[in-house]
Amino acid sequence: MRLIDTHAHIGLINEDPIEQLIIVQEAKQELVEAIVSISNNLRDFFQIYENLKTESHVFHAIGVSPSEVAHPGPDWESKIKEGTKLKRIVAIGEIGLDYYHKFGDKDSQIELFIHQLEMAERYNLPVVIHNREAGEDVLNILREKLPAKGGILHCYSENYAYAQKALELNLFISFAGNVTYRNAKNLHETALNMPLDRMLIETESPFMVPAAYRGKRNKPSYLVETIKFIAELRNMDVEELAEKLFENSVNFFSIKEHFA
Repeated sequence: MRLIDTHAHIGLINEDPIEQLIIVQEAKQELVEAIVSISNNLRDFFQIYENLKTESHVFHAIGVSPSEVAHPGPDWESKIKEGTKLKRIVAIGEIGLDYYHKFGDKDSQIELFIHQLEMAERYNLPVVIHNREAGEDVLNILREKLPAKGGILHCYSENYAYAQKALELNLFISFAGNVTYRNAKNLHETALNMPLDRMLIETESPFMVPAAYRGKRNKPSYLVETIKFIAELRNMDVEELAEKLFENSVNFFSIKEHFA
């Protein structure tokens, strides 16, 4: 069985560079063949990239999340451009909208989101999308601005009706450990009914730890619990499901040559 963790905040699991190396190496022992590292801001991105530059199975997304809308950093656009030239950069992200935490004002969030969608189109990269209580605005913007390479609605938390609208666009839906929670009925319905060829999985480490590890800090090596749950939900062989989602991830991030 081969897995890809399509969204992990390695720097938030542990700030120590040695511990970060241990975390990503430990994941390989638990069938996680690759990890997409996500940073919310550019300072953290360049630091994590440097810490993990020897780890050929760790890929990276670069972007400014809505949490940083009030302080994206000086020359943030040129720094994203610089970062996209590095090895193993596979996406712009995470970017999006978060009306729950009320980071800045809505107009500023929308402006930052649209600007980075346009940058993704310019640099021919897909996007990793954060959506919290901003579902309709996210979809309306993506209908106009989704880059040609498409995007991921990461750590999916909407219902199946929303998923059906999203799947009309070139979007994938990624499930995190919260799909394993007993009361997550909307997620269960979505994971059960959506087309397999548009599904991905992630840890969203250190958050959204699978039910089997509740009380612990999440990490990429726990990803196997999520695939097991979805396989049981869909009455599928876990190996078959894992291989399909592995294939989806490899194709979405255009990293097939790394597994030849």
